Amino acid sequence: MTASTPSTPPFRDPRLPFAKRIDDLLSRLTLDEKVFFLHQYVPAVERLGIAAWRTGQEGLHGVAWMGPATVFPQAVGLGATWNPELVRRVGEAVAREVRAMSARDERVGLNVWAPVVNLLRHPLWGRNEEGYSEDPRLTSAIATAYTHGLRGGHPVFWRTAPILKHWLAHNNETARDTSSSSVRPRVLHEYDLRAFRSTVEAGAVAGVMPAYNLVNGRPNHVSPYLNDHLRTWTEDDLFVCSDACAPSNLVETEHYFDTYEESTAAAVVAGLDSFTDHGTDPTKTVERLKGALEQGLLTEKEIDLAVRRQLSVRFRLGEFDPEGDPYAAEAAFDTPEHRALAQEAAEQAIVLLRNDGMLPLAPDTRIAVVGLLADECKLDWYSGTLIHRSTPLEGLYERFGAERVRFTEGVDRVLLRTSSGAYLTVPRTDSDDEVRGAEGALDPALLKGRTDLPPLTTSPEAGTELALVDWGDGVLTLRAPDGRYLSVAEDGYLRASADQPGGWIVQETFRLEPHDHGHLLRHLGTGHHVQVAADGVKVAGEDPEVFELVVVERGEEAVARAAAEADVTVVIAGNDPHINGRETEDRSTLDLPAHQARLLHAARTANPRTVLVITSAYPYALEPGPLPAVLWTAHGGQAAGTALARVLAGDVSPAGRLPQTWYESDADLPDLLDYDVIGSRQTYLYFEGTPLYPFGHGLSYTSFSYGDLKVEPEGDGLRVSFSVTNTGRTASDEVPQLYTRAVDPSVPRPRRELLAHTRLTLAPGARTEVAFDVPLRAFEFWDVARGSWRLDPGAYDLLVGTSSADIRIRTTVRLAGEPAAPRDVLQLGLLAADFDEQSGAEIVDRTKRAGDSVTPGSSGVAQLVYRNCDFGSSGVARVTVEVAGEGEVTVEAGAVQATLALPSPTETPYTYTLLDAPLALTGVHDVHLRLRGPVRLAHVGFSG
Repeated sequence: MTASTPSTPPFRDPRLPFAKRIDDLLSRLTLDEKVFFLHQYVPAVERLGIAAWRTGQEGLHGVAWMGPATVFPQAVGLGATWNPELVRRVGEAVAREVRAMSARDERVGLNVWAPVVNLLRHPLWGRNEEGYSEDPRLTSAIATAYTHGLRGGHPVFWRTAPILKHWLAHNNETARDTSSSSVRPRVLHEYDLRAFRSTVEAGAVAGVMPAYNLVNGRPNHVSPYLNDHLRTWTEDDLFVCSDACAPSNLVETEHYFDTYEESTAAAVVAGLDSFTDHGTDPTKTVERLKGALEQGLLTEKEIDLAVRRQLSVRFRLGEFDPEGDPYAAEAAFDTPEHRALAQEAAEQAIVLLRNDGMLPLAPDTRIAVVGLLADECKLDWYSGTLIHRSTPLEGLYERFGAERVRFTEGVDRVLLRTSSGAYLTVPRTDSDDEVRGAEGALDPALLKGRTDLPPLTTSPEAGTELALVDWGDGVLTLRAPDGRYLSVAEDGYLRASADQPGGWIVQETFRLEPHDHGHLLRHLGTGHHVQVAADGVKVAGEDPEVFELVVVERGEEAVARAAAEADVTVVIAGNDPHINGRETEDRSTLDLPAHQARLLHAARTANPRTVLVITSAYPYALEPGPLPAVLWTAHGGQAAGTALARVLAGDVSPAGRLPQTWYESDADLPDLLDYDVIGSRQTYLYFEGTPLYPFGHGLSYTSFSYGDLKVEPEGDGLRVSFSVTNTGRTASDEVPQLYTRAVDPSVPRPRRELLAHTRLTLAPGARTEVAFDVPLRAFEFWDVARGSWRLDPGAYDLLVGTSSADIRIRTTVRLAGEPAAPRDVLQLGLLAADFDEQSGAEIVDRTKRAGDSVTPGSSGVAQLVYRNCDFGSSGVARVTVEVAGEGEVTVEAGAVQATLALPSPTETPYTYTLLDAPLALTGVHDVHLRLRGPVRLAHVGFSG
């Protein structure tokens, strides 16, 4: 590095630490300039030579939204690899492509909004595909690996700056910007915070993005947890970027604040540093910030703090040191290494759920490959554009030979006849050839939203035979014979003009609604029905056409014919990531869509030697039946088909593991908005039923034995070691998993809890030693009686196996912890949210800035239990409750009780008052509270 000249400002001096350089730059910026820095699109400061900058480059499983890029398996598929080192390499490849693309396209930013570390608590969540696992430790291990790959290995400069999504307790799309996740302290610390904390503490995270929802009645974008928890986990500056439009939601949909100035100030004070609002236009955000400053709701010092955090990221990305930035000349893009890595990741993500000896398939097997996803390589909302493409059909053609593979999609082929007897028709035009590339593939850039193609018409003689697929819940797609989907453009006309369903609002989905002796065809993107007009077929709010559905061929009939003529049938079922489960839309059921269930039934009836391959973003509940083999893979990116064919052929032994529980039916699921994983026994940690397939499950083409389990003290923890031997004839990966269970806990604890795992490769007959170092803090739980972590003394089972249910070896250790002590209610009273058990309760905000209260949910009645409360030998004489709203609180302990009722509603839900009543108690008792009406309880106190 060269010394700076006297005219070089200190912020340009590479010899100085970043903190001093940021101090200098901040001192040179005007208040107006700093205010502009708080919008997503930061303008250039030309007088200082500072370039424009923006937050936000999507990179969940490849560079998204910016055109062609390497597409890796979906995040849930990366989670299914259980392989942090592989995921680190995927993150590194994504970061290399971000850098390479950024060098030639200024729209590509280096602040990468990934990974998603929201836990997959509920499998009906529409964004299940974006997370890694239902377990916080597995999620953190995979997320940490991905962030290290994105960050790069240089000690000073970062290749990209990862932002974790979405803070906090976000697992529903239904009313996602107005619903509140009620998260009790134990769930907060032991579950939701844990995945974020471990990943931040690993040191490769630039910041977080708050989620749309509220937690305990308070929007995440004004959460005190940002400063009280997140920023205490690291000494680095953490940059907090809002989710799109969320700052405006504070006033517009959530009605949490009356004015934008209040909401904007509250967000900055809570720790928000960048407003992703109103697209590229910063005007409204700047106006609101200036208004908050003028009203005294915000100070320049608080603006400076937010700008400092942004500048910290920009300095680490090398923006102010172009000569010293080791990543400035990055050009790796769509390299052979990235293509090979995409295939490796797709192979490792495949989970063998069941195998009665049918797999792997012999080389001379005659295969019928059938199903709606058999010749598809589906993308999702956060995918890049495919450069390379491999479908299951293409992979099987390549591996087994086209002469041995027969394909039948299984769609229903239909005609739509109008009330006048004419048929819906897709016109042939001269421009059809123009939308195809050199190899005949449809060009999505030309097709999507085209208005120059002629709309559909009707013909009295012969219509167009359409491929109809019911994706579940009656949601249909209709496809022309040339592969183009019926879609609606901005002008409202129907055209065969889409290569795939997609977009923020999908314009390729329909619903047939019974009407008289036919059906109305509703377009779901606009909500209007299809109308036949003189100038073409369109959607309109009036005069809908009544269609007769003429079925030319049922898909199951074609599937049955193909299956009967094959040695083995491979059914490829699953979901389209843009339909019935995606961002903004939760699923309604675990069931396989009825159309696909019919195809599966037809295949296995015609040929019992049927393999089911589920390609999906989430788990399904499968009906029992004689299926000799079942595999699951998330949508596997550009190499999905090749990877699947290699696994079916035995070139690769499958070793993926389920990152979440597969339940038998919807009856096993809690309410989507019930976030109390402890109280309602959610995820493998607490679920007491029998799952269809358990967390961590996955089979292999070989067998493994476990032995030699040893547990030894190691520093402030335990070293757990054991041997693993490949006892079969096939080289394969194996995923040893270490779990624990408190034998006699003082509070409800997980039935089984993952402590550590690894993925390793063993040749036939090979044996290896595995060792895990487990800190004692891994056995702790959040003790609500003392408001901190505590290690319960006693016996703990250590369980080693191949899944949470398949335990091969075990032992028990005794740990010396800190015994439980009764709650000191004389000194501390009871914080309402620190209950041990509850029913019917919701946690809400005590004030708009901080604190929790408890109120009854929809039933209007809540029960709270606080165990082992010590009232002392001298006892207490009175109880005091701090309450707001209206209603009453009954306090019961031992044989005494008191009911305290608000005489009239308080002025606001945040206007608390104290009520007291006689309550004579001595000794240790459980305290039971009953809340009636819309009362908010913050605290219970006791006095002599």
